[in-house]
Amino acid sequence: MSTEFKLNVTINPDVKESDFNSSIEMSPLGGKVNVVRRIIGGLLPQGNQPGSGMLSPAERRATNERSRGNRAMSNENDELHVDTSEKRAHELKVRSGPLLSGSAYCLSSCSMILLNKVVLSSYAFDAGISLMFYQNLISSIIVIILGLSGAVSLEKLNWKLIKVWVPVNLIFVGMLVSGMYSLKYINIAMVTILKNVTNILTAVGELYIFRKRQNQKVWTAMFLMIISAVTGGITDLSFDATGYTWQLVNCILTASYSLTLRRVMDTAKAVTKSGSLNEVSMVLLNNLLSLPFGAFLIILFGEWTYVINADVTKIPMFWVVATASGILGLAISFTSMWFLNQTGPTTYSLVGSLNKIPISIAGLLLFNVPVSLPNLFSILFGLFAGIFFAKAKMS
Repeated sequence: MSTEFKLNVTINPDVKESDFNSSIEMSPLGGKVNVVRRIIGGLLPQGNQPGSGMLSPAERRATNERSRGNRAMSNENDELHVDTSEKRAHELKVRSGPLLSGSAYCLSSCSMILLNKVVLSSYAFDAGISLMFYQNLISSIIVIILGLSGAVSLEKLNWKLIKVWVPVNLIFVGMLVSGMYSLKYINIAMVTILKNVTNILTAVGELYIFRKRQNQKVWTAMFLMIISAVTGGITDLSFDATGYTWQLVNCILTASYSLTLRRVMDTAKAVTKSGSLNEVSMVLLNNLLSLPFGAFLIILFGEWTYVINADVTKIPMFWVVATASGILGLAISFTSMWFLNQTGPTTYSLVGSLNKIPISIAGLLLFNVPVSLPNLFSILFGLFAGIFFAKAKMS
């Protein structure tokens, strides 16, 4: 009886000597494997298994190959799991990107208009130029801080670029100021409808300046927008001639800004050091260059004396709302760029038109605007015409 077998009997008395011959089996690799070793290996501690030192070279190689194969298979499974998780995360990001950016754009746009209405009407703040100056100052400071921290990329300003941009900025300042005063005298729903006139003026300007012809659907939509604007003004119970005049001026300046910007863009890019001009740099240019013009207008119209002596400027909540409106004004610029990047001009234009619906409804409800049934119908008709116009431009 071999020494191995004696040891096995001592440890496990149930094993008989007659089992010795049957304990020798042929391994798949052609070597002999002793069953006794398996029994001893199961009884001894893991670190003291005698079988580990008794394997033949061929068995060791086979064991190592199986171990390497198991590790490789485990690594492949882990990599597959990671790739699948990353793919799912990417798909979720792609699906949620347009929704998040679009919601942020709509929310900031609605909030900005509502807060401006609160400042100008609810607080009876009679200094639209000063409010514009304060909002642009806040926007300029925030963009400069973001640029210095490296969060955004800003083009370095130079005198050539400033000279090229001054005409655009003058129109930009006039557009903001006229918008402020129209919002002071007219309810938000009618301001939204009357803004459709901007689309008409822009289309006419594109036809005569850029020779860009529109299709029949676009002209039909513009005709519907004219009808809605006229009927809206006639049925407006809170009609104010001063407010409507300011809004007409705002539509002219807004269309002029859009058309002038297209002509100046290539010239502005040519005078920059990098040869390009991103949207953030344009936001900074508009807001920063508007400050000296705004200060000049404040002094010219004597608004600075009103701001100093007005009781409303001593209310802390007034400054909270005014500051929030300035931050939201900048947020519109960033969220619109984010949304445009996530979707495209077509979706952006359509959502911009649809966004007028909640703005109009919120304006009517929050500010207790007296509305007749014909006026309400003209407002809804104007919103429909705006959506039809956006879809017509896509075709």
